[in-house]
Amino acid sequence: MKIVVLDGYALNPGDLSWEGLKMLGELSVYDRTSGVFVVERCKDAEVVLSNKTVLGEKEFAQLPSLRLVSLLATGYNVIDTVAAKKRGIIVSNIPTYGTSSVSQMAFAHILEFCHHVQHHSDETKKGRWAENSDWCFWDFPLIELSGKTMGVIGFGRIGQATGDIAQAFGMKLLAHDVYRSDQSHRKDFRWADTAEQVLLESDFVSLHCNLTGDNAKMINYETLKKMKRTAFLVNTSRGPLVDEAGLARALNEGLIAGAGLDVLEQEPPGKDDPIYRAKNIFITPHISWATKEARSRLMEQTVENVKAYKAGKPINIVNK
Repeated sequence: MKIVVLDGYALNPGDLSWEGLKMLGELSVYDRTSGVFVVERCKDAEVVLSNKTVLGEKEFAQLPSLRLVSLLATGYNVIDTVAAKKRGIIVSNIPTYGTSSVSQMAFAHILEFCHHVQHHSDETKKGRWAENSDWCFWDFPLIELSGKTMGVIGFGRIGQATGDIAQAFGMKLLAHDVYRSDQSHRKDFRWADTAEQVLLESDFVSLHCNLTGDNAKMINYETLKKMKRTAFLVNTSRGPLVDEAGLARALNEGLIAGAGLDVLEQEPPGKDDPIYRAKNIFITPHISWATKEARSRLMEQTVENVKAYKAGKPINIVNK
């Protein structure tokens, strides 16, 4: 069985092992694959692994041996799942591997906003503390999370893990999801009937939604106007959930206090992306998923996906 990894570098820049996949077939690993090389590299492959490399009808039509596309990720919007199903190609994903890492990153942004750790460290190293008349100094209002309301839009695995952290800080929890699971074990928890209610009532809002045709740019200038002027927005989910032009305008006009983004509409962004010039924004380069622990789980589960397919019992199928 020929197995091809189209874009393996992000998952494994050298600190993990491909041995589990090598044991299952003839393995070829490419760090990155531009569109023009996809068909050439996947020729005669039965299994193709992709993270962000696009595969659609055009490619499938030229790959008659292909039987499984296994995503090195949870999201599968880069694959034309309908076209794959018509050709009898199974598409599988990794439904959960980065829950702890992503929720941790959401709070890394929140805590940076509350204390501006990097700024105060930089200023201390410049000598400002040594030169200060008092025994301490701060340049921003410092914020305590206890008693504040944490709003979570998208209350699946990662949203719930984010809620767990919030409640460990003593925060009240307000969540919205199209599917309501039993949360009776939680104190200071409420379901919001709409995403708008979360925006209206929360001190911090964290997005944990899948991207669909219905929720693209759900956070925009008009919806941001509904938030408290003291509120902070976090997006570690999908970049296109947020209209960045509207967010930049809202930040620059002081409609909300700040934002933390680990994902953007375009990735990687341009060097002169206007979002860089927004006030009170923290941007990290889509790394919430990328702890070694999370990537190790992703690798292990990818091996399980391919192993299950080889045994004739495929798992984690997204195009049934």
